[in-house]
Amino acid sequence: MSCVLLLSFFFLSRQAAQVSSELGAENEKKTIIVDPGHGGSDPGMVGVGGLEEKGINLEISVKLKESLEERGFRVLLTREEDTGLYDESADNKKAQDLQRRIAFIDGEKPALAVSIHQNSYSDPSVKGPQVFYYESSAEGKRLAECIQDTMNKAAGEERARTVKGNTSYYLLKRSSSVLVIAECGFMTNPEEAELLQTEEYQERLAEAVAEGIEAYLSENL
Repeated sequence: MSCVLLLSFFFLSRQAAQVSSELGAENEKKTIIVDPGHGGSDPGMVGVGGLEEKGINLEISVKLKESLEERGFRVLLTREEDTGLYDESADNKKAQDLQRRIAFIDGEKPALAVSIHQNSYSDPSVKGPQVFYYESSAEGKRLAECIQDTMNKAAGEERARTVKGNTSYYLLKRSSSVLVIAECGFMTNPEEAELLQTEEYQERLAEAVAEGIEAYLSENL
């Protein structure tokens, strides 16, 4: 009897290892673009105590890149430091920055792209992550739902929000890739603004986004 159990355990272990290996190999074929919003002369939202969005976006994006790479994905950032994707001589830096982000993303033909941002609202009690997708994109909606679900769990059930379709955000409108915007929290909420500046919470959010991405892609294998 013990021999049968040992053999069963052996074959199950081999099957699990094979599935894990196949998923890892499949992940290696996939490129994911992580877009830290804003940068350079564009601080993004300015929250409690003058907290600037651009820095939080980059910190979470770098952690997200590391988490995805550990899962076997090829990951590219649209920016890796506090700079925008514009020329200093440009008449409209914001427009050029967004155009270059789109060109970078679509030029790589990624499996998907996630733009990392922070939110704000006039009511300081409002908090929690929220994911936006292009309203007519079924794949964008599904990706947003997967990421929203894991981010809600990371932030706590009391901050649970739902995905939101949008037709006006430039990145969502212009990209030919599956792309969502992940607003990680509200910098106008004192409690959340403080959390967003901590390594621990940034890592928790990055892991949540990575988990949501992997869940979405596993459905499309």
